[in-house]
Order: sequence, then C-alpha cells, then structure tokens
Amino acid sequence: MQLKKRQKAAFGFGAFGKDIVYMLISSYLLYYYNVVLGMSSVFIGTIMMAARIFDAFNDPIMGIIVAKTKTRWGRFRPWIFAGTVLNAVTIYALYATPESMGESAQRVWLSVFYFAWGITYTLMDIPFWSMIPAITEPGKDREQLTSIARTCAGIGDAIPTVLTMTVVPLLGTLGAGSGYRTGFKWWALIIAVVFVISESVCVLCVPERPVKTDGSSTGILDMFKALIHNDQAMTVVASIILVYTSINICGNLILYFFKFDVGNEGAYSVFAAVVFAAQVLVMMIVPALRQKFTKFELFIFGFIIQIAGFAMMLLLAVSGIYTSDNWYVFCLPGCMVYIGYGVLNVIMTIFLSDSVDYGEVKNGTREESVIFSMQTFTVKLASGLAIFLAGIIVDVIKLDKNVLVQSQSTLNGLRMWMTIPSVILLIIGIIIFKKFYKLNEQKMNEIKAKLKLK
Repeated sequence: MQLKKRQKAAFGFGAFGKDIVYMLISSYLLYYYNVVLGMSSVFIGTIMMAARIFDAFNDPIMGIIVAKTKTRWGRFRPWIFAGTVLNAVTIYALYATPESMGESAQRVWLSVFYFAWGITYTLMDIPFWSMIPAITEPGKDREQLTSIARTCAGIGDAIPTVLTMTVVPLLGTLGAGSGYRTGFKWWALIIAVVFVISESVCVLCVPERPVKTDGSSTGILDMFKALIHNDQAMTVVASIILVYTSINICGNLILYFFKFDVGNEGAYSVFAAVVFAAQVLVMMIVPALRQKFTKFELFIFGFIIQIAGFAMMLLLAVSGIYTSDNWYVFCLPGCMVYIGYGVLNVIMTIFLSDSVDYGEVKNGTREESVIFSMQTFTVKLASGLAIFLAGIIVDVIKLDKNVLVQSQSTLNGLRMWMTIPSVILLIIGIIIFKKFYKLNEQKMNEIKAKLKLK
C-alpha cells in the first residue's frame, strides 16, 4: 500500500495534535500543580507514578482490544477519534481546577483526571502508531512516513514548550479570574480544540488496509506470549524507556533552572524554541541521512550527541559564567541534546515497526497494536517516572518555590540532578541496544522477502 502525499501529511497532522497535548501534560503539569496551585511536588510525583503502574496492565490490554477490533471504519480509526474527544475533555479539566476547592479536593481532582487522561490517551495513541506498520512495508515508504510523523510530533512538542510561559500570562487577563491559573485553563482549552481538529483530519484522510492473519493469536495469553517472545521489540522498548526518561527528567527541571538559577524565566521560551527547532530540522532530514548512514549508525550517533550535550550543559552550569542576560550559552548543549533526541525518536519508531514484521516471521502472528501498546506504556512510564523523580528532587534539594533566591547547595543540586541521571540512563541504553538488537538492513530484507512469499 503506497500512501499519497496528502495522506502522509494528514497522518503527520495527527501526530502534531497528539503531541501538543502530551507535552502540555509532561512538561507543565508538575509546574502547574506545584508552583501555581502550591501542591506538594512529592504527592504529584507519586500520583504520576501510580498511574504508570496502572498503565502496565491497561495499555497492553488496550493493544489487544484494538487488535481484535473489526468495524466498517477499520481497526484503528474509531479508537483514535473516540480517544481524542475524551482525552480533550480530561486535559482541559486538569488545568481548570475550580478555585473554590481546598487542598484535599484539589488532590482528588488531580488524581481522578490524571488517571482519566492516561486511559483516554491510551485509547488514541496505541491505534495511531499501530497504523504505521499496518499501512506501510519495511523500507523507504515506512521510513518516510515515520520521519514525517515524528517531525510533526516534534513541532507539536515545541508549541506548548515554547509558547506556554508566554501565552499563559496573556491569557491570564481573560475571564473573571486572573494570573497563571486562569491562563493555564484557557491555554489547555485551545490546545484541546486543536487536538480534536488534527485527529479528525487524520481519521478522515488516512486509509486503512485489511491485514491478513492466520488466526493463531486468538486469546489474551497468546498475544502476551507473542510480545514477550519478540526479543527485538522488547529491546526497543527498553531503549525507549531510557531515552524518554532521560529527556523528561531534564525537561521537568529545566524550567526551575531558568527561573531560580539563571534568573530569567522568560528566556526559557526562547531557549525551548531554539532547541526544538534543531530537533525538528534533524527529524526532517533523517531520510536524507539514511542515504549515507545505516539505522544503527544514526541510532548510536543520537545517543552520543545527547550524552555530550548533557555533559556540556553541566559544565556550563557549574562554571557560573552565565547571567540572566547571557543565558543563551545553554542553547548549544541544549541543541545537541535535542538533535540526538530527534534522531533517536525517528529511528526508534522505525525499529519498533520493523519488530512487528520480525514477530510475524518468528511467531507466526502479526501484533501491531500489542507491540505499539508497549511504546505508549513506556512513553507514559518515562513521563511519570521523570515527574516522580523531579518531584522528589525538588523536595530533596530544598527548593523553595516562594522565594527567588535559592541557597547555593540547592542550585548545585538542581544542576547535577538535571543532567547526570540522564547521562547514566543513556549510557545504559547504548549498552543494551548494541548487545541485543539484531535487525540490521540485511536481516530486514530477508524478513521482507519472507513476508512477500507468505
């Protein structure tokens, strides 16, 4: 099935809207409930982590449900649309906490709607990414669609990251309330509307094709066995957890860094714009880079440049050469981190798609939704784990959100925790990948030939 350009663009638009809502949650929920509402960072992190434990059971089951879905509109698109509408409601609710609520009621509100957000995001996200291996074959067409989707997702990541701390104060003047609380509420509503529009376009414009299976995977236990026995999928999943956790730890702490260490909270929006532009540009050129480099070489490059970026960021942070006026020195290491992340984002999705074909040849079953349910789970796991750790870190280093001038020990702790854990996780990721991942170009050509014969 060869997709047309407009169909690929529609799929990319869906990825754009999907990641807008994800980034608003993963990057600002801790800040909103901790700094704006004054809730305990440890409590917030604990709720995030509890939700991820729940997802360990929920996401694979959703993958199985999608795999068994048969409707006149296909397997994937009904779930994408339904999940989008429900998720849009929950993301608005999370940032529209009633001002009349006391602290206990706010905690209940966060707990209920964050769990609801995770469930409804799963409804939409698993079938969305499962479409890639279902509507493309291994090779150029799949890599091009993946690159488009990840590039558009990167732009979606950038929108809330870059604009939130600029737009929220402006929107805070609207309505009866004022300030960041009101601003976040209106900003969440705008993003929710864009989200629904983008996924509607995707559902209407991207076709599905019937996928033939031999019927051997008939039960939940069979599908779990197919996943566990797919060693290449499990290797990619492990890499995804490490890469996403590393970037999210830094992402959750760096706003605190700009506010309390650099002393220029407004500069964060410009910094984010620069680093996300670098990420988007590199994801756009991954197909061109594939003409000269193998997927393995690009994957290792992504790890190495990220590690170098985090190391440079730490050296600059501890050097003390920056001020609120020359904060831009952090743009170089920031770009290195996000260039590496951009490359890894595209290549990991290609690897996971390839593992679907590998699983069909090895196990005799084709389980796109079950395998991609693990990506959804691991992405949310990494986000929840990072917020959990960030919440604990904010408490451990004794950061006082009510004062602008922090102690030197607090600042040193913030600098180290923002970078060193990320480097450690990435090093572990390289080791795991090099040791266990085997689907090189030759192996995938063999798999493609076997699937055509089948």
